[in-house]
Amino acid sequence: MAASPPKVSGAKAAQVHVQRFGAFLTGMIMPNLPAFIAWGLITSLFIAKGWLPNSILGGFGNADTVGWQGAATALATGADGATFHQYLGLVGPMIVYLLPLLIANQGGRMVYGERGGVVASIATMGVIVGSTIPMFLGAMIVGPLAAWLMKKIDKIWDGKIRPGFEMLVNMYSAGIVGMGLAIGAFFGIAPFVTHVSAWLGSGVQGLADAHLLPLMSIIVEPAKVLFLNNAIGNGTLVPLGVQQTIDTGQSLLFLVEANPGPGFGLLLAFALFGIGTARASAPGAIIIQFLGGIHEVYFPFVLMKPILIIGLIAGGATGVATNAVFSSGLRAPAAPGSIIAVLAQTPKGSYVGVIFSVLLSAAVTFFISAALLRASRTRDLAAESDGLAAAIAQTEANKGKSSSALGALSGMAGAPAAVPTAVAGAATTVADHPVRHVVFACDAGMGSSAMGASVLRDKLKKAGVTGVTVENLAVASLHDNADFVISQRELTDRARLKAPTSVHISVDNFMNSPVYDDVVREAKARQQTEGLVR
Repeated sequence: MAASPPKVSGAKAAQVHVQRFGAFLTGMIMPNLPAFIAWGLITSLFIAKGWLPNSILGGFGNADTVGWQGAATALATGADGATFHQYLGLVGPMIVYLLPLLIANQGGRMVYGERGGVVASIATMGVIVGSTIPMFLGAMIVGPLAAWLMKKIDKIWDGKIRPGFEMLVNMYSAGIVGMGLAIGAFFGIAPFVTHVSAWLGSGVQGLADAHLLPLMSIIVEPAKVLFLNNAIGNGTLVPLGVQQTIDTGQSLLFLVEANPGPGFGLLLAFALFGIGTARASAPGAIIIQFLGGIHEVYFPFVLMKPILIIGLIAGGATGVATNAVFSSGLRAPAAPGSIIAVLAQTPKGSYVGVIFSVLLSAAVTFFISAALLRASRTRDLAAESDGLAAAIAQTEANKGKSSSALGALSGMAGAPAAVPTAVAGAATTVADHPVRHVVFACDAGMGSSAMGASVLRDKLKKAGVTGVTVENLAVASLHDNADFVISQRELTDRARLKAPTSVHISVDNFMNSPVYDDVVREAKARQQTEGLVR
């Protein structure tokens, strides 16, 4: 019998709902990031102000004089008032049609599979041609909504169709519903989203005019640590940034969240002034965060000392202010938030501002975090001693018997040895059958969870354990069919709601957790019981 999902408090439930909403938005954006990257690179290279201007690909050439035949063109008006045939190029059609349709299709698939994706794409054409701005927000609304309506409509005649007419009904119902939704989106949703986009854009411009854009970091930086940033980034900053790119060729909004500087500064402070395992793991985390773009690796460092969020906010605000002063930004979203991705999406005239924004934000975060770490160093060292004693006691309890070595170590730590007790670890609570399926779950299903899955696969291989599938998924994509679900502590409540009968294991750091050894031992023990391994 399936276990019922655990109840959570009101505040925690609200956080889970916001995370789920952000994860849904991320689920529409993340699989399509290669298309955003391709568009950003094409824009950086081939527009009139790009690195390799090309009038055909960039969409600014006069087809009557260039002479390349067969390419799509549109009538344009020159500076002298004369009309001419201008190449459409790749930049405009990709941002107006391709990217919104990809987002809508993915959103529809998430709600109702392939059928939902098709209907979502049809309906989104209505919102695209019903406005003069790129309809990213419109696609995020219309795509899932169209798929949900199609799903509800299909239920009306589910099981009532005469044999032999299933294909006819399915094809025409989707076509008719898609047509109706496209018309409705054209006249209803497109004007609404256009006004909302204009209002949001005016709000951002108002902050810029008042020199208050750095205040966004007060919201964004804490939201990142609590995994609430996707609702802000993918729901607001990315669509507004794309609109600004159309108008000005770049946007600093793409760097509000993706700037790797604050995380780098925080981890550098831990590497130099931290203690214990935090100090030892910080250098490796720097490489993963700054070069790999996986910002999640520094979240545990903040959660273990929340006051450090001050340094992140100050660093993030410094980065935004620097880009505002230099009028710099990116052509497209930097994904993942690696310094390599940031530089790849930086237009020709923005390198100085972007590089300074990363360096200065890192420096500000480093100095503030270093000061806070040094101020609490004595207290942290004392707390670490207490933590060591507790860890020794827990180790003996997990082992189930006393240990002279642990007892001696416990004496040096200034605490009595633990009383032996039988404690069932997280990896010993599954049903009595071989471990076949382990899932690492994070917010987007990429990055940190992929690294954790790779670590566990390597451990299983070295232990000679075969037949165990280890995969990484977004929390929103979990199914209740895994033996173990391993997630970061902040996401475990959401993971339990998606997979209530799986065993859930919370970790602070996907790259280095002793729980993995427990999972390997459990998997090997179960397979030995079944005679699958020696």
